[in-house]
Amino acid sequence: MRGRRRPGPPSRDRRDPVAITRLPSAGFSITIRIAVPADASSIGRLTTCVGEAGAIVTALDVVDSDPTHVVVDLTCDTADAGHADQVVQALTELDGVDVRKVSDRTFLLHLGGKIEVTPKVALRNRDELSRAYTPGVARVCQAIAENPADARRLTIKRNTVAVVSDGSAVLGLGNLGPAASLPVMEGKAALFKRFGGVDAWPVVLDTQDTDEIVNIVRAIAPAYGGINLEDIAAPRCFEIEARLRDLLDIPVFHDDQHGTAICVLAALTNALRVVGKQLSDVRVVVSGAGAAGTAIMKLLLRQGVGDIIAYDRQGALHRGLPGLNSAWQWLAENTNKENYSGDLRGAVAGADVFIGVSAPNLLTGEDIATMAKDAIVFALANPDPEVDPREARKYAAVVATGRSDQPNQINNVLAFPGVFRGMLDAHAEEFTEEMAIAAARAIADVVGEEKINPTVIVPSVFDSRVAPAVAAAVRAAAQNPGATAPPAADSGPADLTEIAAASSATP
Repeated sequence: MRGRRRPGPPSRDRRDPVAITRLPSAGFSITIRIAVPADASSIGRLTTCVGEAGAIVTALDVVDSDPTHVVVDLTCDTADAGHADQVVQALTELDGVDVRKVSDRTFLLHLGGKIEVTPKVALRNRDELSRAYTPGVARVCQAIAENPADARRLTIKRNTVAVVSDGSAVLGLGNLGPAASLPVMEGKAALFKRFGGVDAWPVVLDTQDTDEIVNIVRAIAPAYGGINLEDIAAPRCFEIEARLRDLLDIPVFHDDQHGTAICVLAALTNALRVVGKQLSDVRVVVSGAGAAGTAIMKLLLRQGVGDIIAYDRQGALHRGLPGLNSAWQWLAENTNKENYSGDLRGAVAGADVFIGVSAPNLLTGEDIATMAKDAIVFALANPDPEVDPREARKYAAVVATGRSDQPNQINNVLAFPGVFRGMLDAHAEEFTEEMAIAAARAIADVVGEEKINPTVIVPSVFDSRVAPAVAAAVRAAAQNPGATAPPAADSGPADLTEIAAASSATP
């Protein structure tokens, strides 16, 4: 082995006190095909090198050998693309090692897409073909023409959702356009099927004109039992959702808003149980007043939260702040009882709860230390949260993130498959606030009050009880409107989309 300094794992930038150290994860897993001399120490040198470079070996398979050499596939988790390059470079510099190929396992998973169409009926002979297609299918077409409601019973409409995006707000990456949004929409469709048994299909639109999006979705709606809006930038997403709700007789659900709000309310319900506080008594700071943050705040107001301070690029939203669009103006008038107008660090001082749906590295552990006793921190920006969760845990009683490599991952997959399963089963014509509250309660209750603790406030996304529980709660809320939710608090809006149509200026 040559004498040199190995590249270490990604480390904290000493110049930036709030920079977050990324940890290796399956999202940056690589497989490296390597030829090494056929001696007893070769394999050990490889795994040691990878470990010293800060990656985690997850598999090592021998694929070929001869009397002098062994060819292996070494699979490891790295922290990001740059770290993967460092690991490969470290292996390349080992004596006698021939790195032949490097495969990014995430890209391999996406080759050819992640979903496909599979017929539910066999077409093995002329008899089956005659019933599935012409001439038999004509009778079914005529039946639907005479009674359009039969489409829910006799077509894919019964169990199919359109996942619609214009690519204007893809994950945390920004305006990437429709083609680049397609991998996310495919993934969403796969999650619908895996967790809710719902057939979903990506519909990515090559336009970001509000009127055109509304018209296109209205035109394709007859084939679907629900519309899931995804990764559409605020504030246009508010208007698009509101107009489609008025036009369509099927549920319209913007997951970035309502899925996030449902999961946050569920997690907060259990977090408050852990620390022994009531929602009506706590002060919440929400960083990020876009689609997700706005929906979260509305749902918390609907549930009677003590107070909320909303914070975004223009600062704390307060009465008298100039230049607010109508959505932010509504928030300024219905939150922030003391009309706080300072910075984010000042806002969290003395607060009981911090919810971040904004940007990385906004706070430090020292900022969290100024919060109230038994503070709750939900730092949900991905991949890098608003505060390093390890630093936050030094001072907060409960910490959650959106990351899969940290405890208490708040993930929308806990909500949307079950929500749509319930709405489809109920033949619902709209998504309501009562459904959102019922879904949040169902998610929280799956954990069980006797099992919650600071590191377990939400169930695993793979908990098979979640989607059925959410579906049953939503179905009950759809069939018995008003039976699952208490009266709205005086400070809350009457409806989740009350201000949507008025939102017109980009914040």
